[in-house]
Amino acid sequence: MKRLVKISFFCLIMVAACVTVNIYFPAAEVQKAADNIVGDVTGEGQPAPAPVKPGSSSWLLEPLRIVSSMGLGPTNAFAQVNVNVSTPAIRALKESMGNSFRQLKPYYEKAVVGENNNGLVETRDTAGLDLREQAQAKQLVDQMNKDRTALYREIQAANNYPAEILPQIQKIFANSWRDKSRPGWWTQNDNGQWVKK
Repeated sequence: MKRLVKISFFCLIMVAACVTVNIYFPAAEVQKAADNIVGDVTGEGQPAPAPVKPGSSSWLLEPLRIVSSMGLGPTNAFAQVNVNVSTPAIRALKESMGNSFRQLKPYYEKAVVGENNNGLVETRDTAGLDLREQAQAKQLVDQMNKDRTALYREIQAANNYPAEILPQIQKIFANSWRDKSRPGWWTQNDNGQWVKK
């Protein structure tokens, strides 16, 4: 009988201690952060999120929540998903990119530059520009790309993501830059083809 009690107690402890740890790259959260940053830089902020209605969760899940709150049964433990995009370096980069973007805007309008599929600005056609304008466009593109590259690295470092995550961050930002492009601006799709939005 004592052995049965010990085994039952051990099983109860094992069930209560069962925790599944899911560590993943929070792509959706990084996408939200990217959309906000790009919106701030371009001057096209994000609309306020829709409020969550109280009582909208499923009543079928309530028994599971009660059992879980008692410490019984398996639970999920997720890695922290708050993406840190508020370091002093990131704020300074956003301000610098905003200044560069305002100066680059006429070059987007003239189809001189476009958004490539790596989250960077690319010069497309400078044929209609004089030498001074060509030099200015090149300088602005270089500065914007320097800031963007630094931003992507700073987000990776501020959130302690491994270095191999950097291309994913760039790709997520590329989507945001292309989405915020205005009609008539050039964007490069994932296949490498340039299209006018």
